[in-house]
Amino acid sequence: MKDWAPSIIATALFAFLSPGVILQLPGRDRPVDFMNMKTSWFSILIHALIFGLLLMLFLVILQAHLYV
Repeated sequence: MKDWAPSIIATALFAFLSPGVILQLPGRDRPVDFMNMKTSWFSILIHALIFGLLLMLFLVILQAHLYV
């Protein structure tokens, strides 16, 4: 059996945390912008850090597993 949890969690986090798609931290004019489809290097860095921390939380600390 293959463990599908890392693939599904990483894909979902990547889709939700892509800067500018749903929200952007920090925004250009405000601390949080919603659906503006514009990014900055600082926003990419913040989203990458949040992605890495959440991925570690789900996979290493909580040890999520999904066997199909």
